[in-house]
Amino acid sequence: MLKMGITIIKPDYNENFITLRKVFMQNIFSVICCILMISHFSLGYAADIPNGVVLAEKQELVRQIKDEPASLDPAKAVGLPEIQVIRDLYEGLVNQNKKGEIIPGVATQWRSNDNRTWTFTLRDNAKWSDGTPVTAQDFVYSWRRLVDPITLSPFSWFAVLAGITNAKSIINGKIAPDQFGVEAIDAHTLRIHLDKPLPWFARLTACFAFYPVQKKNVESGKEWTQPGKLIGNGAYVLTERVVNEKLVVEPNKYYWDNDKTVLQKVIFLPINRESEATNRYLAGDIDITETFPKIMYQQLMKNIPGQVYTPLTLGTDYYAFNTQKGPTADSRVRLALSMTINRRLITEKVLGTGEKPAWHFTPDITAGFTSTPSPFEKMSQEKLNAQAKSLLRAAGYGPQKHLNLRLLYNTSENNQKIAIAVASMWKKNLGVDVKLQNQEWKTYIDSRNNGNFDVIRASWVGDYNEASTFLSLLTSTHSGNISRFNNPAYDKIIMQAMTEHTLQARNADYNAAERILREQAPIAPIYQETNGRLIKPWVKGYPITNPEDVAYSRTMYIIKHQ
Repeated sequence: MLKMGITIIKPDYNENFITLRKVFMQNIFSVICCILMISHFSLGYAADIPNGVVLAEKQELVRQIKDEPASLDPAKAVGLPEIQVIRDLYEGLVNQNKKGEIIPGVATQWRSNDNRTWTFTLRDNAKWSDGTPVTAQDFVYSWRRLVDPITLSPFSWFAVLAGITNAKSIINGKIAPDQFGVEAIDAHTLRIHLDKPLPWFARLTACFAFYPVQKKNVESGKEWTQPGKLIGNGAYVLTERVVNEKLVVEPNKYYWDNDKTVLQKVIFLPINRESEATNRYLAGDIDITETFPKIMYQQLMKNIPGQVYTPLTLGTDYYAFNTQKGPTADSRVRLALSMTINRRLITEKVLGTGEKPAWHFTPDITAGFTSTPSPFEKMSQEKLNAQAKSLLRAAGYGPQKHLNLRLLYNTSENNQKIAIAVASMWKKNLGVDVKLQNQEWKTYIDSRNNGNFDVIRASWVGDYNEASTFLSLLTSTHSGNISRFNNPAYDKIIMQAMTEHTLQARNADYNAAERILREQAPIAPIYQETNGRLIKPWVKGYPITNPEDVAYSRTMYIIKHQ
């Protein structure tokens, strides 16, 4: 289809790290499309200011992020706090618009005649923030670095998911990174080789893990991501950083589309307490929050209704169980705990801002996915609790042997509310004694990576709009597999889904995978997320309709106000 002058490839999927939309069949693509091509289109995604709008004299925006970023290195990023900032500092081959559709970034066009070998043409005016050109070789270096086992990138798995030639072997240390399936044909032509045809590959390149970094900058020393040292190719440069207080970015004068950047300063404030962020918003200190306390929803809707946003987003909040050690290594224990979580009560009473109970891991709004109803969804909570008690007794727990667990969550008032509610449900219905423990983001990540938990709170926002972004997370070799779930049958189904020729066959595979997750319970999906945030009425250009909440500061601006 034609979109803004671009021939958008619309396979099975929608957009972002992949952002895929209605899944086309690979065999149809092979027969019908000799060449799939995005035609030249040099315009980027910038602030779109309607005629007659009067801008504020001071173009300075304050955005809350949920915690201190773990790293500003795209290859080391792991969560939303850092990703929100990284999107301003770097730019990949493609970007997303407000609908989640891919549009040109550093690349102006991309094409493939077999969906297996992809060629990207880079714009000749793309520059690093030091004024030097961004070249195809920069992408080769960055992508090789992503899969190099020395880098220890938490997102190296994404190259495997994309099917780039030799990704898995390089990550496992079997062959050298220079054997990775990416090459620079010349300064402005990048070619990628895949193990198998993938019609929607271009959409994957929107992923932050595929952002380029400058080799000279990275090799300048360990402090290369600090203000005054970090060299990026995004619309902004990092000018100030005070750990746990703020990060400040200002326009990159060498950014190819800098003339259309309106905001002259963006201040990111890492605040993990929703009430603090909301109070500072109400006091006028913050323009955009990442969230707000669910308990304040009705009050906020009454007092500032036009500033409260809660659209469903492509995300699931869940608890992951440690499947390798402790009492949760027993699937009967895990299933009992999952069944006893009253998802209806949590979404309606504890949260109450439009969230939906998660009876499966993949959100309902995922493009191309139609779920088979879970039998648990049809049961009353009383029946679920009764079956859970039987499972726990079969696992050897009861009045004579109490089950004791540690539930870990990253610091957040909303996370705390849910943890308290779930612990109460487990105690009341199963007699389980739960010790709640909250940790700051970086410490939480360490505990998660080291498996220091029985149960841990987690959340996954889709890297692209297709079920595999969720279900691949539980495959045995995935670095994001928090529960350490290892099930060969599950791995086989996910691999099979990637080779299916029809949407129907792929959907059947995904439902089979969901059935295994329901029966083995390595995780307990709790609710489908909403993108709850507060936005000042004078802030315009925030892409609230993007299903993955991909937001670039360069699209925003501030209108004149009192």
